[in-house]
Amino acid sequence: MIGKLDLYRIFHVVSRNKSFSKAAIDLYMTQPAVSQAISRLEKELDIQLFNRTSKGVELTDEGNLLQDHVTSALGMIQVAEDKLSDFKTLQTGQLRIGVGDTISRYFLLPYLEEFHKRFPGITLNILNRTTSEIINLIKSGKADVGVCNLPVEDDQLQVIPCKEIQDTFVCGEKYKDITEKPMSLEDLIKLPLIFLERKSNSRMFVENFLKKRGYQVAPVFELGSYDLVLEFTKINLGVSCVIKEFAKDNLDRGDLYEIKLKEEIPRRSIGICYLKNVPLSRATRTFVESIHGI
Repeated sequence: MIGKLDLYRIFHVVSRNKSFSKAAIDLYMTQPAVSQAISRLEKELDIQLFNRTSKGVELTDEGNLLQDHVTSALGMIQVAEDKLSDFKTLQTGQLRIGVGDTISRYFLLPYLEEFHKRFPGITLNILNRTTSEIINLIKSGKADVGVCNLPVEDDQLQVIPCKEIQDTFVCGEKYKDITEKPMSLEDLIKLPLIFLERKSNSRMFVENFLKKRGYQVAPVFELGSYDLVLEFTKINLGVSCVIKEFAKDNLDRGDLYEIKLKEEIPRRSIGICYLKNVPLSRATRTFVESIHGI
């Protein structure tokens, strides 16, 4: 079938022009080459496709039947080629991004906005999940790429850090006095603490930091939303652990106050994750490069 495809294309052009010589001009071929191609196709199909006349050629009944199907088939092939071209030029396609609510709002939104402006034909499917859930989505083929809190350690994933962040503790007006001097971890854990829920990567990172120093966390509130953590802290329901860069506006306005610790929590990163051994689609690679060149 593949070997006959060029013959069918020549047949289609000859049928359209009703002339070998006119078809030869359209195909940038010699007239004898066109004639030989048609003869070869007729021989392979064991059917006469054209009646040769002094004015040119006319399709036989069998030729008309074949022409109807060839026209349809070549049209479908052209549509497929056009769609492939659109994929290559990012005029169409889909990009599935696994990302947490917090990172989506406080980090990823500008990149999503810019990508959508550049490639409006790409459908962005945003899958809001925790870091562990994002990893599972990527490994199961349900997400093309993830943007999540690091560290992520998985041999199947390529992990690219793209923004450093600092975990810190903050409080509202009621606890403002404790921000006047650095606080020990021992005194910190005695305060009413507000944390994200246990499955959060941010929570686990800070909790592990405290555990290694012999301190067990027992939050008064465990919340599923970063914004709720901020709001609970503002109304003085306790002291919370937040990402400093994401709480900057609240700190600058004086809605929240940063608690300085005698032993600072190590900095960590937000990163991009995708499968190591699976080639990235053009849309995925372009998106990754827009955040962090690879």
